[in-house]
Amino acid sequence: MAERILMKGNEAIAEAAIRAGCRHYFGYPITPQTEIAAYMAKKMPKIGGVFLQAESEIASINMVYGASAAGMRVMTSSSSPGISLKTEGLSYIAGSDIPALVVNVQRGGPGLGGIQPSQSDYFQATKGGGHGDYRMIVLAPASVQEMASLTIKGFDLADKYRMTSMILADGTIGQMMEPISFEDVEINSYEKPWALTGTECKRKHNVVNSLYLKPEELEKKNFERFEKYAEIEKNEAMWEEYMMDDAEICVVAFGIASRVAKNAVVAARNEGIKVGLIRPITLWPFPTAAFEAAAEKVNSFISVELSMGQMIDDVKLATKCKKPVSLCNRAGGMIPSPDEILESIRNAKKGVL
Repeated sequence: MAERILMKGNEAIAEAAIRAGCRHYFGYPITPQTEIAAYMAKKMPKIGGVFLQAESEIASINMVYGASAAGMRVMTSSSSPGISLKTEGLSYIAGSDIPALVVNVQRGGPGLGGIQPSQSDYFQATKGGGHGDYRMIVLAPASVQEMASLTIKGFDLADKYRMTSMILADGTIGQMMEPISFEDVEINSYEKPWALTGTECKRKHNVVNSLYLKPEELEKKNFERFEKYAEIEKNEAMWEEYMMDDAEICVVAFGIASRVAKNAVVAARNEGIKVGLIRPITLWPFPTAAFEAAAEKVNSFISVELSMGQMIDDVKLATKCKKPVSLCNRAGGMIPSPDEILESIRNAKKGVL
């Protein structure tokens, strides 16, 4: 039997990052992700790592930029308003083609909002976040185990493609405790010949920079990045299907909403309603293939979200609007109940969308 450890979701991210080889953490406390910083503050000095509470979120993301440019596995974490402050730095990191792991344990908004769980940063994460043409790999854990495994996966993908990976979690997953195991988690390492590690007079200087004053050079670089993004869309999309074999209705949900939705799917099945669930694990790349296939056999889709409706746009795009897509949602830190989702499923069965 694999050893299992009872951990809070935020702590699982921090421990997984350490096991993945992260030795540099720069951040700033904000609810509901502060346990990540607290865990790193305690553990990093004991393993020869660096923990630094920066003077601001803006400072911390630029410290990530510097450490990554030097070839280090590095991360930062925050919650919704803190991520907004980091977005200029995220764009600079993307423009410099260097890897980083960023964690967003979402809270309600806009503005300061509240400290309860939310999924309303979906657009910010999946459509770029900062200025310019760029993407981030966005991973959405639905359990404490996935908080750990997707953190390690995020580091690997960031290094593999030289770009930012984001863990887009929510306050519930960050604060809840579950038993997890690290024994089956695979950790990879990647050579970084581009890093600023000192030449020792043996090679030309490396340059990490996001400035291209000649427009044709910047255009060429952007086209090259989007060729890479197309490769990621082709090879890295991840999703889970639940009871989809004979489903006539497809519920779509991620994070904590997917766990509530599974209970509703089971309850609907007990009523004789043929319903299943698709849970995107990568929010970008969005698992379009799963929805293209589902659109050929189900009658309708229901997007379950802790927002005013953001992922629903990607569901409509992925299905090419072949079937109706309705929204079951709560916002501002509220979570839809299984009964609320079940009622949406019943309405979809009746054709009331």
